[in-house]
Amino acid sequence: MRIIVAITGASGSIYGYSLIRSLHQLGVETYIIATGAGENVLGYECGIKLQELEQYGTVLSNTDLFAPVASGSFKTDGMVIIPCSMNTLGAIANGMGDTLLNRAASVVLKERRRLVIVPRETPLHLIHLENMLRLARAGADIVPASPGFYNHPTEIWELVNFMNARVLDAFGIEHQLMKRWGEN
Repeated sequence: MRIIVAITGASGSIYGYSLIRSLHQLGVETYIIATGAGENVLGYECGIKLQELEQYGTVLSNTDLFAPVASGSFKTDGMVIIPCSMNTLGAIANGMGDTLLNRAASVVLKERRRLVIVPRETPLHLIHLENMLRLARAGADIVPASPGFYNHPTEIWELVNFMNARVLDAFGIEHQLMKRWGEN
């Protein structure tokens, strides 16, 4: 498999960081894009520099509109934006393609590939909700960063793994990140 993972400036960069590590461990070819704010939040929240993610996948510059993922002829299995800021969500919902992240998301939608959006901001106002609806109608999966608690988590990694498990499920990728409801 080949997946694009994008990290934006919304809080919750731990989701993106741990998903990238999980994809690497599962043998998934990963292309990584971060907005400037996403890179800053990754450093602030996780103490990680974007370059450190090169050990898990191919890091692409958000300004490089000539990168492979900017073209529909470059085959991927889809893209996840985790976490997704409302700024990025709005830009994609309204057809903006001025950055590599936005262009790659547009390509994924036009090629009818899976686009998973993991919004992390709250509360939401009407424009946020309308933009999410617009993307859902275009074929995107909206997967809010809202972990379940039925597994009785005691550590932050259990909450993060729950969300990443849901993202991997959206792509049909087998994993062992969480105990499923109804399973022993």
